[in-house]
Amino acid sequence: MLVNLVEILKLVEEKKCAVGAFNTPNLECIHAVLHTAERLNVPVILSHAELHEPVAPLSEIGPVMVEAAKAAKVPVCVHLDHCETLSYMQRALEIGFTGVMYDGSLLPYEENLGNTKKAVAMAKSFGSGVEAELGSLASREGGASAGSGPVYTDPDQAAVFCKETGIDALAPSFGTAHGIYKSKPVLDLDRVKAIAEKTGLPLVMHGGSGVSPEDYRTGIRNGLRKINYYSYMSKAGVTAAKELLAKEDVTFFHDLALAAEKAMEADAEKAMRVFAGM
Repeated sequence: MLVNLVEILKLVEEKKCAVGAFNTPNLECIHAVLHTAERLNVPVILSHAELHEPVAPLSEIGPVMVEAAKAAKVPVCVHLDHCETLSYMQRALEIGFTGVMYDGSLLPYEENLGNTKKAVAMAKSFGSGVEAELGSLASREGGASAGSGPVYTDPDQAAVFCKETGIDALAPSFGTAHGIYKSKPVLDLDRVKAIAEKTGLPLVMHGGSGVSPEDYRTGIRNGLRKINYYSYMSKAGVTAAKELLAKEDVTFFHDLALAAEKAMEADAEKAMRVFAGM
């Protein structure tokens, strides 16, 4: 069933756990995520990042995500991830997205604040929940370098930002990075707790792939309610396809796609079980 971001965050807040948000730029990813969520009976978020536009145009994949969410047996939010342009956000909302993330984290504070206010006003007119980012990660969505490195979120500034913008969830910077980690991430999870206490809002972990189960659990205890996860799930699909090619003379692409989908399901299940406290 299709629900909005606020509703799905309330569900996990009641259970003091977190919901996984998985980028789904193709049908195999959508199947892998929804089949796993239904099997485990947990809520889930299907996400589309603006940077995926070249491989998964919003006008094509967006309606598929929305219809799949409506048909699902568990609560599903369809979410726009890392949107940097309000016109793109408008398009997603018109398609039926029930959650949006405005990312002005690389902008000067006042500009991020002003644009986030505009994003909130736009999203609320569609009944959609809003996430925003304050501070910046060590790498951008897709794994590209952020340039100057991470900028950690200040808890006091976060409290002012959340109050003035009226957002529903905040993505703070506390040591994670997008993409594949080259070394074990060192996370400032005490900062997460301080930000959660100061803002009173659900917090979001970006760059969630590759984090240890122990750090997930501590982060969830400290206020994380949404965890973005994609890179390692996608990598599991690639590995499965490579292994099938190595042992068989594969003729049909759908055989590779199915092998990738099943491997992504297995990886997503591990993540969902930790997020849900299973």
